[in-house]
Amino acid sequence: MDTFDYMDNRETKGRTAALIWNILTLLTLLGVVAVALIFLAIFLNPYSSLNPFPPATLPAVIAFPTPTSTPVRFLQPTWTASPTSEPTVTLTPPPSPTSPPTETPFILFTLTPTPEETPQFGEMPFEISPGTPVSTSSLAFHPDAGCKWFGVAGQVFDLSGAPVSGQQVQIGGTLAGSPVSLLSLTGLANAYGTAGFYEFNLGDTPIASNKTLWVQLLDQAGLAMSEKIYFETSDSCEKNLIFINFKQIR
Repeated sequence: MDTFDYMDNRETKGRTAALIWNILTLLTLLGVVAVALIFLAIFLNPYSSLNPFPPATLPAVIAFPTPTSTPVRFLQPTWTASPTSEPTVTLTPPPSPTSPPTETPFILFTLTPTPEETPQFGEMPFEISPGTPVSTSSLAFHPDAGCKWFGVAGQVFDLSGAPVSGQQVQIGGTLAGSPVSLLSLTGLANAYGTAGFYEFNLGDTPIASNKTLWVQLLDQAGLAMSEKIYFETSDSCEKNLIFINFKQIR
């Protein structure tokens, strides 16, 4: 009798243990399925509220007016003769029999050439785009730096209005009494977008200046492709980024 009771107790305990393991297995499977569904939802939408580490929101790309090419009419240099005095004729009496006739010299024209004309603005292949330079805050493009950023950025557009990449840009002049000379290429400043931006970082403190700095485009041989564009800077955090764009006109 005791033997049968012992066998019954073992069978009861075995069925209970099996039931517990079945329940735990089911709960584990449900947990795996739930985790898989959460991962799938985050993969399809990284900005979902289920994602504890959503990606940072990209800043909006600043939009500038579409550059338009303006025909430039060039004046041909002229050279005008400017007489200094009018010729005069002196009448002499008929020669006397006792003396030979005398000749009175004429006063000749004096030609004075006009000064040589200096090259006019706009004879370079590129010129500054309308609406620039313009000052703004760098927080939209360098939010981690805050006010501890100061620099210049911009784009270069070709005759069709498309952004140009690989164009050499130079900044020079003086800032707070110190010389500045830096080179960059369009297409390297990805913080502003993918449309051929360039950038110059001038320091971590905005400094005010009155057209002591300039920006100019150069070709691969270092020859100027635009005039030097002088601009002002501010010591305000709201104006610590200066945009200067160029457009091709020939």
